[in-house]
Amino acid sequence: MSTITAILKPDAEGRVHLPVPPDLRHSAVKVTATLEAASASKARPRFGCLAGKIHLAPDFDEPLEDFQDYMK
Repeated sequence: MSTITAILKPDAEGRVHLPVPPDLRHSAVKVTATLEAASASKARPRFGCLAGKIHLAPDFDEPLEDFQDYMK
């Protein structure tokens, strides 16, 4: 099995042409495709997208024992 990753530009009729490696040109080829628009930049996360996914420990604001000498 071979894996090919290609960004293909559709022709005027909306078709894309996939290059097939030479060793597979004379046999049946199974193609699985994911269609997504290629863009130079990724979409920015929306405000609040992590709401409810970040949790702090109940004692987060409690003083640490390691720093007791500095807090006197």
